Amino acid sequence: MAHVKRGVTTHARHKKVLKMAKGYRGRSNNCFRIAIEKVEKGLQYAYRDRRNKKRTFRALWIQRINAAVREHGLVYSQFANGLIHAGIELDRKVLADIAVHQPDAFKAIVEQVKSALTKKAA
Repeated sequence: MAHVKRGVTTHARHKKVLKMAKGYRGRSNNCFRIAIEKVEKGLQYAYRDRRNKKRTFRALWIQRINAAVREHGLVYSQFANGLIHAGIELDRKVLADIAVHQPDAFKAIVEQVKSALTKKAA
């Protein structure tokens, strides 16, 4: 059986990990044993936070919509209910963007929601 030397693959693997560890503090960015632990932990955080990012943005959009709606005399929960009754199918991301960048268009949406709520109450 031939003797297999594995220096090339080992070097490539080390290089890949150290490249991912670039910017870490102390020996974490140049010492392979430490770098591999830090990189693996960093990948765990990245995986977890890709999911948390969605939650965070949804909360931000709701806060922005709530702030914009309160200027027109409603609260978020009433507004969300009114959107359903008015048949407006815009998601929170789009509504928040409209509220921030196009206040006049958002005011028109709020007026539609208010009229839908008054029809429902009557």
